[in-house]
Amino acid sequence: MVQDRPLLGIALMLGFCVLAPFADALAKLLGPSMGVGQLVTLRFVFQVLILVPLAMATGRVMRLRGPVLWLVVFRTLLHIAGIGTIFTALLYLPLADAIAIAYVMPFIMLLLGHWFLGEEVGWRRIGACVVGFVGTLLVLQPAFADVGWPAILPLIVAFIFAAYMLVTRKIAQATDPIGVQALSGVIALVILVPIMSIVPQGTLPALDWTPPDAKSWWLIATMGLCGTVGHLLMSWSLRYAPASTLAPMQYLEIPMAALVGYILFSDLPGPLASLGIAITMAAGVYIVMRERATAGPDPARTAAHPDRSAAE
Repeated sequence: MVQDRPLLGIALMLGFCVLAPFADALAKLLGPSMGVGQLVTLRFVFQVLILVPLAMATGRVMRLRGPVLWLVVFRTLLHIAGIGTIFTALLYLPLADAIAIAYVMPFIMLLLGHWFLGEEVGWRRIGACVVGFVGTLLVLQPAFADVGWPAILPLIVAFIFAAYMLVTRKIAQATDPIGVQALSGVIALVILVPIMSIVPQGTLPALDWTPPDAKSWWLIATMGLCGTVGHLLMSWSLRYAPASTLAPMQYLEIPMAALVGYILFSDLPGPLASLGIAITMAAGVYIVMRERATAGPDPARTAAHPDRSAAE
């Protein structure tokens, strides 16, 4: 059993909070020059190139069968849909706005966990969900006024990854994180490569393939590396510190996204969106702290918080 090392766990989670929005920012940079399908496919190519050798070198189990295998396939389909949707959203929205809207996911997870898994949800956490959703609407309103329907896409991402996390909960005890992510990358390519090959150029612009130039290859490789390493940092952080300690820190991804967005795109959230981001973060942290208070000493009970490393 790994000994708790909270400071190391916190440092690893901070690494995730830096890498995840940076990977999204690179996708936003690449979006205008290539289709979303190509970006998603290349994202999984680098996931396979990094994680399959790592899984094999460390003896991780990549062979699954029965119900667990089908759940992993379903989880991979959700992963593909989630990444494709957030990449599409980033074509239209500032980085911080898109991520802040998608952070309605912990509230969705809390409610779905109650409805489908029978998890207990008290009135305080339901109240925090309502407050957090109000904060999300404050971010959504100016975004919708600026770009129209694409502002809804991060909400769709939130629902997709809430389902993704519920499936992950179901298979967590039967799978290894590195092994299942490596296998998911392979499954994703088995699905995506034939689709990208069969659809004729020009039929669906999102599925067109544009040969990347040298600069684009560097950006694509960095995006894949950041997304994959960010996921591993989060996974490893949970080995050294309880989820209840680390979950509030995930909300640091939102101000980090604002910083990256400002540096790369000169984008900053407006006053109303900034207020909404603050409300969403406060409600999410409250839910996490409430979960910690009610969970007691049992570290197996984790906070309802978004796992963003899966979209990277």
